[in-house]
Amino acid sequence: MELAKLSWNSWLNSLYKLFRGFDGWLLLFAVLLLSTGVLTIFSTRPEGIEWKAQLGTGLVGIAWALFLSRLTYGWLQRWSWLIYSSACAMLLGVLFTGNSVKGAQRWIEFGGIQLQPSEFAKLGVIIALAALIQRYPIRSFGQIWVVLGVLAVPFLLVFKQPDLGTALVFGAISLGMLYWGGARLGWLALVVSPLMAAILYAIWIPAWIVWVAAMAVVAWRELDWRWWGAIGAGAINLVAGGLGQVFWHLLKPYQQQRLVVFLDPSGDPLGSGYHILQSEIAIGAGGLWGRGIFQGTQTQLNFIPEQHTDFIFSALGEEWGFLGAVVLLGLFFCLFARLLLIAQNSADDFGSLLTIGVFTMLLFQTVVNIGMTIGLAPVTGIPLPFVTFGRSFLITCFTAIGLVESVALHRTKMVFPN
Repeated sequence: MELAKLSWNSWLNSLYKLFRGFDGWLLLFAVLLLSTGVLTIFSTRPEGIEWKAQLGTGLVGIAWALFLSRLTYGWLQRWSWLIYSSACAMLLGVLFTGNSVKGAQRWIEFGGIQLQPSEFAKLGVIIALAALIQRYPIRSFGQIWVVLGVLAVPFLLVFKQPDLGTALVFGAISLGMLYWGGARLGWLALVVSPLMAAILYAIWIPAWIVWVAAMAVVAWRELDWRWWGAIGAGAINLVAGGLGQVFWHLLKPYQQQRLVVFLDPSGDPLGSGYHILQSEIAIGAGGLWGRGIFQGTQTQLNFIPEQHTDFIFSALGEEWGFLGAVVLLGLFFCLFARLLLIAQNSADDFGSLLTIGVFTMLLFQTVVNIGMTIGLAPVTGIPLPFVTFGRSFLITCFTAIGLVESVALHRTKMVFPN
């Protein structure tokens, strides 16, 4: 008996030493979000295999995250450009050999399983940008364009699929990492200003004129070559208003329709606006306490398309109610808080930038996914982290958590509360 007790204590002590410094709270919040997703998927498709696939993939993801946490993340920096090149090669391969689903060529088949390389490419971009910015911290406006040049290749390859939502995720990741790497907010505003100018020109020309003037002022204050910068920023934003029409025609018809319907879903209630309207009805019908699992009328009668993927928050809102939605948002808030703490207390800049890249990726996807279900963002097909059904996406999320756990496990500052 004493020998068994001694062996058990020795095993626990070895396990403690193996994972000393591991951020258990971060993994716990990810697992709770996964559990929420599995339960919601089960409620929407109880007789399907999706919830079982999500659970199985999640368990594999957890084990994979634990394994990655033990590896010293420094190897990512040494192999960053090989990882980046491999990600771009996979995206290029999709354009030639990928499978087309609903008009989008985004998947490749491997071992009988459909994989989406653009999901894994997100991590490749994060690793490459972290290595680049760590080596060359952002000290001038011109350095931003080097980072954006690295981003351009995967961005354009994903946009070509077409997958506008994932392309926007790439953009959000780069902005978050640039800011953390030393870029001023004014510089970042100037970078995105042409896109905003094009949007405002299409919506309301007076707002576009004000925006052009505002960007000229920002350039005058933030750039070393004040007057030339102000003139250049104003001219670029003026031209961007007209070029917005050119960009508009580069979008696929269904992408154009999604943006139009976002402004007025009631304009096509039985067509492109159907998703948003039914989603808002479902969430509103949930009330404070929700209708209960398997009790949502919109959910159980399949009024909401894609309710186990893109619109899973709608199903959760109807059956779990406002309080359930608040709990879910609370879990995400806690997850993001842990990520920020790890980024702030990383042993080096590379680990900090890597964590911020993951933070930005998950935060942007959460905000856009929930926003589109309540009519505050266009429908882009961006999934909800850890909750939405999808093997490639879920493995990507847990891979990201595993890399961040490696940063936490190998940090030198022990500042986290127990």
